[in-house]
Amino acid sequence: MRTILRKLHLPIISLLLFQTITSKAQQVVVDSSLLDRINALEKQTNYIKPGDDHFMMVGLTTFGFVSNKTTMTLGDSSSIIKTHSLGDASHYEFSPMFLWRHGKKLLLEFEPSFSNGGLGVNWAAISYFATPGLIIRGGYLVLPFGTYNKRLAAGWINKFASDPEGIASATDYGIEAEGGFQAGTMKWNYDLALSNGIQLQHDGTLQNVGITDNNKNRTFTGRIGWLPLANSSLELGASLMTGKVGDAGSQNENIKATLYALDLNYVENIKPFQLNIKGQYGITDVDNTSYMNPVDSSQYTFNNHTTTGYIMASIRPAFVDNGIKNFELAARFGNYTSPAKSLWGTKDNSLAFALDYWLNWRTVLKFTYEAIKGTNTTDVKLGGTPGLVTQSNSFYLQFSVQL
Repeated sequence: MRTILRKLHLPIISLLLFQTITSKAQQVVVDSSLLDRINALEKQTNYIKPGDDHFMMVGLTTFGFVSNKTTMTLGDSSSIIKTHSLGDASHYEFSPMFLWRHGKKLLLEFEPSFSNGGLGVNWAAISYFATPGLIIRGGYLVLPFGTYNKRLAAGWINKFASDPEGIASATDYGIEAEGGFQAGTMKWNYDLALSNGIQLQHDGTLQNVGITDNNKNRTFTGRIGWLPLANSSLELGASLMTGKVGDAGSQNENIKATLYALDLNYVENIKPFQLNIKGQYGITDVDNTSYMNPVDSSQYTFNNHTTTGYIMASIRPAFVDNGIKNFELAARFGNYTSPAKSLWGTKDNSLAFALDYWLNWRTVLKFTYEAIKGTNTTDVKLGGTPGLVTQSNSFYLQFSVQL
């Protein structure tokens, strides 16, 4: 019996030793595979660094109610029109904004918009952050003419439910260079753009040509801003837009339009209040040319000179410790004077008052009253009614939020 056990002892020991070695070998294989996976994950983590790619959706929406009464008076006769509208048909807007950042240098922006005019695009552009003081941009841009369209038009920024009269949209296809620099305690910023430009219409008005230009000329738009105070509470700006507006091959091919603007932005904390003053004044000049009278097809001309401007001020008790700090009072005066003797000649003065309640820094409920008085200056030979006075009184209740 012992002989048999001795004979079996060596094979058993050999088998146990083989199983042990095999088990350890398998354990080594498992550990090696796990190590390879860890190394692969480390390489992937190093390749996709935080901030390389980032997608965000923000945007804004504006909704409200407007009640309007328009009185038209000519001599001793007058007529009255009253309207009421939910959604505030002239100013309702839903605009999601899609932002995609690729690395630290590239940013893509796209903002579609649903408004009273239907579905459109506010802007769509790609920006390259070349240096801390220079951004290069291309696409469908908000042109840097004045500050209202680019900085203040959004419903959650504007203190009023309506826009200043005569402030035209300035969006076009083009390229842009934007930036700023320090000069001692002062600061300067600049914004320059080349775009397809604007087109002269048959009645002397101007409109954007869109993606297909009407001539070979590019329109230049530029603004320079100066912040003279160390705390940057005051900014003064000057803008220029110039370019040919006539159709290629037409008699108006070399007609040129030049637009100028001055703007002001002042924010000061006079505790417990915050004071906010903004304004813009613009001039549009178009070279003289002849137009066709729609009444008898004769030729006529006029001095194509337009001025528009506004000044607004608001005050808010932002530094008190109760609910009053959420209220803000604002007032705005505006003027819009288009060319006399033109088909669209008018002289308008507007006055608006607003009481705003801020639910938070980006959500506001606005009650606005606005009165606009316009006097028609169109020549009777053009089918106009010179001296016709139009008085428009509007009440707005509007909710605006940045998403």
